Amino acid sequence: MEPKEKLDLAVRAADDKNAHQITTLDMRGVSLVADYFVICHGNSETQVEAIAREVKDRASLAGLDLKRLEGIEHSRWVLIDLNDVIVHVFHKDDRNYYNLEKLWGDAPTLDVEEILQA
Repeated sequence: MEPKEKLDLAVRAADDKNAHQITTLDMRGVSLVADYFVICHGNSETQVEAIAREVKDRASLAGLDLKRLEGIEHSRWVLIDLNDVIVHVFHKDDRNYYNLEKLWGDAPTLDVEEILQA
């Protein structure tokens, strides 16, 4: 599966679990870690876990291997590594503290609405 397809899968999965403020960063040319970051948050640990599990489950159904899944035990910041796409699911109280959007501010953002409407 191409990186853009993985990005679409992750954004749709997060949106289906009512993730808040879904942001996508194009990391190509900015970082060697991944092609894209997806950043979103939930309003409770339960919602954070539900979002993360939905992304994980859809990736598994699509035949993708998860490189890494971290943080699900506490559901404050869950990282889902799909190789080319890394999904960060935060608890709303922790998202501003870590502020990945500012940390990676030189990465262009992609329009989430375009992804969801495609």
